[in-house]
Amino acid sequence: MEPTDPVFAIAVAAELAGMHPQTLRQYDRLELVVPQRTAGQSRRYSMRDVVQLREIARLGAEGVSLEGIRRILQLENQVAALADRVRELESALADELLNRPGRRVFAGGESGEVVSLRAGTRTQRNTQLVVWRPLTHD
Repeated sequence: MEPTDPVFAIAVAAELAGMHPQTLRQYDRLELVVPQRTAGQSRRYSMRDVVQLREIARLGAEGVSLEGIRRILQLENQVAALADRVRELESALADELLNRPGRRVFAGGESGEVVSLRAGTRTQRNTQLVVWRPLTHD
């Protein structure tokens, strides 16, 4: 079972979160925690939803407004989605490196551009010497 699988009816989710089912309906209307729906439009909550409901209760107990809670949850969801995407890209990169070792090498250019290099080559180093002397006002 995945944390995002919608398995709990509203009564069970409310009990797990330590809330009244009407509170969960209100949070759904406010779009704080939006459960998935069955074909008959019944709410089904995931374990992740229950965790978010507990977080809402904790933040509310600390005095955070519902609008503040909404923003916090929005940002936490965005961070989680980005972290998932990073893991996905890291996995794809690792697969690519394993399947084609040494095929692509990149370096940063002087102005920040990406420079493609052949495997086994190094970037040219700038060995010029620049002398700076301050202006004197005599």
